[in-house]
Amino acid sequence: MDEYLITERPQRPPSHPGDLIREILEDHLRLPVADAARRIGVSRQALHGVLAGSTAVTPEMALRLGKLFGRNPDLWLRMQQSHDMWLAERRIAADLARIETVALGQVTQ
Repeated sequence: MDEYLITERPQRPPSHPGDLIREILEDHLRLPVADAARRIGVSRQALHGVLAGSTAVTPEMALRLGKLFGRNPDLWLRMQQSHDMWLAERRIAADLARIETVALGQVTQ
């Protein structure tokens, strides 16, 4: 399989992992949120927060979802990190623009 490197940051934010989790629960498993929450040992409100994109997927939640779906939990954390990084870059763009880059091994007095 070919790999394609992205050279520019996307203009729209990467999807919150809750979007994909919701699709899996609703469309593929047809599992109600309350039932899924009970199965993974969290409150319905906690799972709904993730599905709504208002709560981040934590390592603990990723492990629970990974076990529920029988998949590696790393996907949820990578998706969350990409989403958070995109938002953070835009939130502090002005501050980042003022920071001078110093190459490793280069000492500036």
